[in-house]
Amino acid sequence: MGQTHTRQAHQTDIHFSSDEINGLYKTIFNRRDVRGQFRPDPVPDEVLSRVLYAAHHAPSVGFMQPWDFMIIGDQAVRQQVRGLFDQAHTEAAEMFPEQKQDTYRSLKLEGILESPMNICITCDRSRTGSTVIGRTHMKVMDLYSSVCAVQNLWLAARAEGLGVGWVSIFDQRELQEVLGIPRHIVPIAYLCIGYVDHFYARPELESAGWLPREKLENLIHFDQWESRRSADDESVIRQIQQDADFPYSTD
Repeated sequence: MGQTHTRQAHQTDIHFSSDEINGLYKTIFNRRDVRGQFRPDPVPDEVLSRVLYAAHHAPSVGFMQPWDFMIIGDQAVRQQVRGLFDQAHTEAAEMFPEQKQDTYRSLKLEGILESPMNICITCDRSRTGSTVIGRTHMKVMDLYSSVCAVQNLWLAARAEGLGVGWVSIFDQRELQEVLGIPRHIVPIAYLCIGYVDHFYARPELESAGWLPREKLENLIHFDQWESRRSADDESVIRQIQQDADFPYSTD
């Protein structure tokens, strides 16, 4: 018997307008990790719904969609999470070179209590069974898929005028315990979300002198890691250098 295939619908409009393209790039280049500019205004349900739908439409290996979204508004729970951060933040300061420890301690690295909403995005590594298309040899692809959901949420939130701050300075097992997350579910991102007074022109860690932004042309390789560039390759590099003046770029 012949194999039966489900009939697929095709998108007829495969191009975006100039305004739509510019809107996408504007959102990408104006995304920021927000820590301290949150306003107390609640996020309307219809806005939250759109942002979550955007996250849920992220790409995932084998279409396994390993993510879940925990919405955390309870102040008592958030106080516990903040306590986990404080403990880990104190420990982390000692891990940096002595000349950077004071700078590290001066940085505001979370908005757990200030933001009107926290969301924890997780990864269920067993969601579609042990054998998954595209994950047969690279087992971490499910984790990467959940990170794609984080990025989708972040960009959609920025387009909606919402700030997002990713907090990762926790002991993972302790965070699971506080949030009641089963042991086989991996917390991927703890996000602070809400409307803000302003967005900074540049990432805060860049402005604080913690690290500079790397030049893109120094991160491009062709065919082999150590290969010499051909004339065509150099043309690509020259274009990249010119695009550093892209209207929305902060480089």
